[in-house]
Amino acid sequence: MPRTTARIHPTLDEELRLTRAGYGPIAGVDEVGRGAWAGPLVAAAVVLPPVFTESLAAEMAAELAGVRDSKTCPPAERALLDGRIRAVAHGVGIGMASSLEIDRFGLNAANTLAMHRAVDALPWTPGHLLLDWVRLPDCPVPQRAFPKGDSLSLSIAAASIVAKVARDALLVGLDGQYGGFDFARHKGYGTAAHRAALRAHGPTAEHRYRFAPVHAAAVARWTRPLFPVESVLSSLPAGAAPAAAL
Repeated sequence: MPRTTARIHPTLDEELRLTRAGYGPIAGVDEVGRGAWAGPLVAAAVVLPPVFTESLAAEMAAELAGVRDSKTCPPAERALLDGRIRAVAHGVGIGMASSLEIDRFGLNAANTLAMHRAVDALPWTPGHLLLDWVRLPDCPVPQRAFPKGDSLSLSIAAASIVAKVARDALLVGLDGQYGGFDFARHKGYGTAAHRAALRAHGPTAEHRYRFAPVHAAAVARWTRPLFPVESVLSSLPAGAAPAAAL
């Protein structure tokens, strides 16, 4: 018989525990796009309504039934869930790190930068953060990071969905700017068609030159990113640049 994998449903157990302990508002934070060859890394911070009792937590979980790790959701379902999340959320923040910033600062530093920006984009400062894997050491807000957090915490899973839908929309927009790359289909990730487009056209300004297939295509066509470091640093808010870049 074929093997089936049980779907893991994230819960509000941690949010309930923190709310009872006096923390609030609680923001789930997650990012998408780490492995893509092109396009920004996008993070989202989502504050769901507080749950003070198990019955309230059960009601909220039922209202957001189906919300889980965005990688396990087909696009049409993600769009539907994104609408549900935004309809009930008390706050949503989106943060991005561009491909240029990824090349300049490195993937991990850019990841942290995007998550910081997402938290800063919330309408108020949260009282606690729940994060998928990554902690924000320079953020003064109390926080906890979980391995596979988007499978455990409904707030993190909601952030995963919101970030994925936002990033996909950006890549669909880039598809109209860069003919021949089919960004709307693969969303900047590595596919055979994307590799072929790199060989045929060379990298665009949205590609990440740190990634080997992009670098190889640039070398083959004698292209390179023509953006001075100063242009990256000048675009960042004060204090936002990673220490390695200063």
